[in-house]
Amino acid sequence: MGTVGTGLSMSLDGFIAGPEDDVQRVFAWYFGGDADYQMPSGTMSIKISPASADLLRRVHESTGALVTGRRTFDLTNGWGGRHPLDVPVVVVTHSIPREWASDGSPFTFVTDGVESAVAKAKDIAGNKNVGVGAASIVQQCINAGLLDEIHVDLVPVLLGRGIRLFDHLGIEPITLERTRVIEAPDVTHLTFRVVR
Repeated sequence: MGTVGTGLSMSLDGFIAGPEDDVQRVFAWYFGGDADYQMPSGTMSIKISPASADLLRRVHESTGALVTGRRTFDLTNGWGGRHPLDVPVVVVTHSIPREWASDGSPFTFVTDGVESAVAKAKDIAGNKNVGVGAASIVQQCINAGLLDEIHVDLVPVLLGRGIRLFDHLGIEPITLERTRVIEAPDVTHLTFRVVR
């Protein structure tokens, strides 16, 4: 069975998006390198460093499903019907958008909480990993003890305000063990195992 982890780009002061959901600064490293990288869906191409391309390739090959929130799903308009990673996506929501709920859809909508969504994503992923996106869903997973790994693409910028990745956590400290550091131009890739 694979791991459950999160992987998000984040500013040095802890924001995954600026005001008005602006992600331009935290994703600038997607367009500043010299290596062409095609996302698995074929719908998006980025230019990153060779070190970042190697990491993304390994992460994408090992990911079998994603869990995200309804807000992220709506902001991206369901990624146009196909997530860039080209894997099934489980969406945590209070109500199912009928226009997206159809046979053959790559989206599964779960209305009974994050634990159920992660369990569904694990079933879908099989032996591959489950990726968790969206700040509120990551926070809920951390508080519920569902995350095995936290990956941050740390970008050298201070946003000052926006959406924080690690807000609304429980009061108990969470111990992490650093398992990987990859330095690349305009981003440092950090991976931590959640110590239980």
